[in-house]
Amino acid sequence: MNTPPRKILIVGGGTAGWMAALHFAHSWADRDIDITLIESARIGTVGVGEGTTPLIKEFFDRLGIPESEWMPACNATYKCGISFPDWSTVEGHESYFHPFFSEHDRAHVNHFWDNCNLRREGHDVPTHPDDYFVSTAMVRQHRCPIAREPGVPNAVYGYHFDAALMGRYFKTKAMALGVNFIEDTIGGVNLDEAGDIHSVTTEQHGDIAADFFVDCTGFRGLLIRGALGEEMVSMRDYMFNDSAVAIPTPRADGALSSETVSRALSHGWCWHIPLVSRMGNGYVFSSDYLSPEDAEAEFRAYLGSEAAGAEAIHLKWQPGRLENHWQRNCVAIGLSQGFLEPLEALMINVIQRSIEGFTKSWEAGDFTDKWQARFNEFVNQFVDGIRDYLQLHYKINTRNDTQYWIDNRENPHLSGHLRTILEAWDGKADFDRVLYEHINQQVYPRTSWYCMLAGMGRFPSADKHPLRVSARQQQRAAEASERQAVAFWPHAEYLEKVYAGEV
Repeated sequence: MNTPPRKILIVGGGTAGWMAALHFAHSWADRDIDITLIESARIGTVGVGEGTTPLIKEFFDRLGIPESEWMPACNATYKCGISFPDWSTVEGHESYFHPFFSEHDRAHVNHFWDNCNLRREGHDVPTHPDDYFVSTAMVRQHRCPIAREPGVPNAVYGYHFDAALMGRYFKTKAMALGVNFIEDTIGGVNLDEAGDIHSVTTEQHGDIAADFFVDCTGFRGLLIRGALGEEMVSMRDYMFNDSAVAIPTPRADGALSSETVSRALSHGWCWHIPLVSRMGNGYVFSSDYLSPEDAEAEFRAYLGSEAAGAEAIHLKWQPGRLENHWQRNCVAIGLSQGFLEPLEALMINVIQRSIEGFTKSWEAGDFTDKWQARFNEFVNQFVDGIRDYLQLHYKINTRNDTQYWIDNRENPHLSGHLRTILEAWDGKADFDRVLYEHINQQVYPRTSWYCMLAGMGRFPSADKHPLRVSARQQQRAAEASERQAVAFWPHAEYLEKVYAGEV
């Protein structure tokens, strides 16, 4: 296909399908393009992923959708970052907070970087990231990233939301922009003589043809894998986790948190995500080390009485990605592209970047094999960068309570990029230079890598004298962050204004 098609059929709904439909309809409102989405009422969607990075705010801003409209529809809250309790056993580093870096941190972040590099050389200087960033202080004070004082800019932030409600919201918005909706179940996919997809066969509407197809059928990959035979590239050697059990609990009254909690458990980690309506909780683990039944039992015991009677949702996947996300006249979006795991809420970034990258190709009018190959290379670099960043969490853990954590730490399978980055941190190399050379396609920048490595205490023994200047800089940063945080709204108070449509 060398010319942009005019009729698109999106197969599958959920967050990925309706997000794609909405973005296409908004981007091509002035073009004669027919967009249809077909979704089966009998096939459910995976709706437990409830956290985002700041990238998603760009999506809403680009489409002109205000927070006062979509957040109440999705029980959404603000997110300043992620805390990581119990991944490390290093004294003083048993937990750390990964903030979303913003301009408010400029005054002190250089001291953080400098102290980390001095500590790598063996100097006894303070390096814990929780002391240097205003987002961390916001979470301690139960605030959100929206400034309430005139002249103070908002901090960088993401969101927590109910994924099932988000899919429904996107559906309403997309249909309002003219996207056609067909509720039906697909029984087959039909190829033409050239090997492209010609149509899908449905139970009630017969054959539905299109010029181009978007596969949003989840882990099944009905079109891209089932019909076109595209194979997955396994990431199991790098990423052990392949299962999760999600159990919601009521949200406690009182102050509303603005952080995701990612706490390490015996054979994986669990998330706690505060929504307006409930707490989202899930245990991510490897079935090689723990059965789903034992995982649920462990998680229920951990959650306590609040989980009594709550339904558990079990998920299963094979960590990996497609080699070609765009194959012939079909592009995969969402879980049909592959999945690594929920840590750091990065997979929705893949959905967004894929949608935006495909839209860019469309608008460039270039549907040649060269552009298609460029798109696939971009997505693969993006996913592989995510894999490296996620794997580092496990590689530098210091737990010895189960073989799961020991095996993750001793795992010899690392990409060349991640191996070089870790060796640079542990050695005498110029870490900033090495990092710059190896994170070109990474989602997370320099500060995030420093926060993880320093937060988990990845340092040699301190065998050189303390530096009083560095200690004072740390103290000043911590005090300044606490003062700065006061300029931001209490989380629950500001959400009341958002939900009431007052802002």
